[in-house]
Amino acid sequence: MPGDAPGAILNDTEHSRFLLEESGATAELLYRRNGSRLILVHTEVPDVLGGRGLGGQLVRAAVEFARAHHMTVVPSCPYARRWLEGHPDVAATVAIEWEPPQP
Repeated sequence: MPGDAPGAILNDTEHSRFLLEESGATAELLYRRNGSRLILVHTEVPDVLGGRGLGGQLVRAAVEFARAHHMTVVPSCPYARRWLEGHPDVAATVAIEWEPPQP
């Protein structure tokens, strides 16, 4: 989005995703809101942006958003779930519903 600092994570609420644009590529974390729950659906980091921890930055941004809005995080995305399990310090800052939502 024009005018934003490079590497800044944006919450694109219109498309329900957190995104980070660098070098003409976009990393994103898709989510759904369900009442007071923020369901993390899918994390996608293009190969050109891989290996820089951008997926983790997106998950961290989602956690910060959920905390600020008193929401419970539901990590349905396998990557987001693994990242949160591996970063208990971040996971402890917000309510997490570890059971996946029923279809």
